[in-house]
Amino acid sequence: MKSTELPVNEYAAYYAPYVNALGDVNLIEELEISLHDFIRFVQNIPMDKFDFRYAEGKWNIKEIIQHVIDTERIFAYRALRISRNDQTPLPGFDENDYVNNTQAANRSIQDLLTEFSAVRHSNLFLFKSLSEEQLKRIGTASNVAVSVRAIGFIMIGHQKHHLKVFEERYL
Repeated sequence: MKSTELPVNEYAAYYAPYVNALGDVNLIEELEISLHDFIRFVQNIPMDKFDFRYAEGKWNIKEIIQHVIDTERIFAYRALRISRNDQTPLPGFDENDYVNNTQAANRSIQDLLTEFSAVRHSNLFLFKSLSEEQLKRIGTASNVAVSVRAIGFIMIGHQKHHLKVFEERYL
């Protein structure tokens, strides 16, 4: 499945920038490629930048990486539930509460990247295991309809969004 083939009615409009920024990519291939791109990018960030905040109250790079990890876990949980035909509406989450309740600022970059890699590899296995029918299933998350395959593309787009934020505001 390619991102350009994803119908816009399979995800909320506020996710469109994430999906549209991907261009024409294959879901499984891009889940893997973007994993390596993310790790390589973060490893090239100067060490003195990881605790930098570009404004008061903004997250530092370590906290953003933890946010990407936490969000990917939540997206994967949604994809799993919906792919298994669970029709229970799934709640949203407050990303600020999550970041405020982590120890990301006290963790090493290598530890965060290792965790990100483990989470993404797990999600790769999940998405590879799904049939076309399961990928097309639609459920409700954060009060909007979303398909399993859209969740995969949103995951990638969310990660890429934060790489762009790193470039524009932190480096």
